Amino acid sequence: MERSRSVWRSATNLTPRMVRDYIRTQLWPVPLTAVIVSVVLAQYVTWLDHQLDDDMPPALSALLFGGGAAAARSLMEAIAASTITVTSLTFSLTVVTLQLASSQYSPRLLRTFTSDRFVHNTLALFLATFAYSLTVLRTIRDNDEESTGFVPEIAVTLSFLLSLTTVIGLVLFLGHLSRQLRVERMLADVHDDLSATMGSVTGGSATPHIELEAPAGALDLPAGSSGFLVQVNEESLLKVASQFDVVIVLQRPPGDFLVEGVPYGYATQREGGDWTEDQAQQLRQAVENCATIGFERNSVQDIGFPVQQILDVAVRAISPSVNDPTTCVHALGHLSAGLSSLAREDSGHRMMTDGEGNVRVTIRRRTLSMLLELVVSQICTYGMDDPRVARRLIDLIDETELNASGRHGEIFGQQRQRIARALSGSGLDPVDQQELLQRCATGA
Repeated sequence: MERSRSVWRSATNLTPRMVRDYIRTQLWPVPLTAVIVSVVLAQYVTWLDHQLDDDMPPALSALLFGGGAAAARSLMEAIAASTITVTSLTFSLTVVTLQLASSQYSPRLLRTFTSDRFVHNTLALFLATFAYSLTVLRTIRDNDEESTGFVPEIAVTLSFLLSLTTVIGLVLFLGHLSRQLRVERMLADVHDDLSATMGSVTGGSATPHIELEAPAGALDLPAGSSGFLVQVNEESLLKVASQFDVVIVLQRPPGDFLVEGVPYGYATQREGGDWTEDQAQQLRQAVENCATIGFERNSVQDIGFPVQQILDVAVRAISPSVNDPTTCVHALGHLSAGLSSLAREDSGHRMMTDGEGNVRVTIRRRTLSMLLELVVSQICTYGMDDPRVARRLIDLIDETELNASGRHGEIFGQQRQRIARALSGSGLDPVDQQELLQRCATGA
């Protein structure tokens, strides 16, 4: 019951971007909409057939279905049966693709496939054709003593055209699926997702090293439920801070896993003073209503999620079971491009001010330092025995530092030292090892 209340509180405070992301990553909304539209369309076209009936021009009638009720019924039954068979095949191929992506690359890449608009539209076309054909089929009547025969010529012709479209759609879907299974295509899709996330969350006005520790007398803000901090409604949180005349700091960035009852932020009174039990409870409840906690990470506000997706592919590629360092090198190239873009932004944690310019809300973000630490630590742990991977990792540091234009110098020095330590303990050929150690020492 408590879990249901938590989900409801989160759902009532979703941002438009969160709603769009949810719809984009679900397989059912577009096909369901198409089925509803197709049923309405079938009813309308059938009504139009009734209205026109024998009044259609001969030139138009020659292009329409010209058979009787039995022929129309057989055609509709064949279209409906074949379409649902093709739909089952499409679903099966989609499930197999999801299984391959999950086992071969990363289970976190499933969101990339389920958000594929081509898959959504293909399933929508097949199911719409099936629903349309069934709806038209029920309107076909034989000419007997009890009723006058009726064959919706326009509706049957349109159903025939839809069936031809599904054949073309199936061919295009198979070609699209073969492209989507390529790791380069998947990496490019996640890279685009990373770029979109950075475009929406960068631009913080604080430095990456701002102090986020709670001072004495601060009110802890515990998580209302366990799960990933999916998103924070920044505008609502700013209103809460202004309403209670407090400063709110969230110490955990979107994407972190929160445990119920464990604080993930704090609030301080601008004018000082003690907290009453009623004030504390109301503020905690208001802040909890501004945070969405879910069972799965996404890229709405979590810049680390697409980075982790690409990094998962890189680490999986250099595992002994896969042994594909080329894919790892390609993945590191995408990571370098993403981190370089972040380095150019020079963004920090999110700070929000009220109308008078007073800082009311500070939300921790995943900074360049945190993401570099994530990437370098993983590759140093699993991939330093391959000279191409090690060389590409050093290139990543050099390229990111070049785009940082002299900022964060100490971060890159620390990561070079880590890479050098990993190289010293690796099984590389001494010649390759010496070359790479020299590059770590000289820097970009």
